[in-house]
Amino acid sequence: MTDTVPDFQTFFRPLLEAISNGETFHVRDLYESLADHFDLSDAARQEQIPSGKQLTYHNRIAWSKTYLKKAGLVEQPARGYVKITKKGKSVLSSVKGRLDVKFLSGYSDEFKAFHSVDGNGESSEADTTSTPSFFAPAEQDTPEIRLASAYKSIRKAVADELLEKIKANTFQFFEQLVVDLLIAMGYGGAKAENGMVTQATGDGGIDGVINQDKLGLDSIYIQAKRYETTAIGRPEIQRFIGALAPHGVRKGIFITTSTFASTARDYLDRIDYRIVLIDGNELTQLMIDYNVGVSIRETYHVKRVDTDYFEGDVV
Repeated sequence: MTDTVPDFQTFFRPLLEAISNGETFHVRDLYESLADHFDLSDAARQEQIPSGKQLTYHNRIAWSKTYLKKAGLVEQPARGYVKITKKGKSVLSSVKGRLDVKFLSGYSDEFKAFHSVDGNGESSEADTTSTPSFFAPAEQDTPEIRLASAYKSIRKAVADELLEKIKANTFQFFEQLVVDLLIAMGYGGAKAENGMVTQATGDGGIDGVINQDKLGLDSIYIQAKRYETTAIGRPEIQRFIGALAPHGVRKGIFITTSTFASTARDYLDRIDYRIVLIDGNELTQLMIDYNVGVSIRETYHVKRVDTDYFEGDVV
């Protein structure tokens, strides 16, 4: 038996092998089968991450599953369940030996972009002995840099998961989410009663309204498009502006889960309307910033020595 829990990358291949028959497995069952695979001792199975809120081997297997999912090697048909994909089976049969972050980055462009902390496709060399994170900083980095990098990586992972869940939900859910977000951001006096989703029929292309004052004399009109990948172009913006005209307003917010084409932005630069465009990436960042659809799991306070206390004048 071993008292040492393997790093999260060491779980890559065993996890794929454990689900290689193509059936759907509950992640909870994989925890125990993989612990048995590595012959973890009772002490190793009881070890917890620093916060004391999760078992270390559970945490590392969960990160491993997320990495493999981002590389397209596994999928989650339902919450808490996992299943190998055709790509996963292909990798198992064609690649011998250890699978790690370096391999996944070379295998999948989607994973490479996901693994990048700053989102520009550049990432540092993986540290194969590091604890689970979406980014392994270089050994020469200071603890502050490592912590900041890990924070960015986790935030990116949460944003990606949020966007997946939004796209998998109904358009009615998305429209309500948009109103909830704007209220959380302080529009309408941050009062829920000042925001509403319009009826699906006869809304004239307006999906929601935020009343900035009690009488509704100053209102913000919203258009929400839950698209998978289709970019919003000039025609959609023109239709939104056309829907604003009967209300006598010249400002609004257009939010989408996809992106905006350059033609849409160029068009807005040439007209006398104030339309704020929020794409899928900005949407999820705002949700994280204003705690919509997310909850705080851990809080860390990074402190420094107060030199004024030690060097100040003695009274």
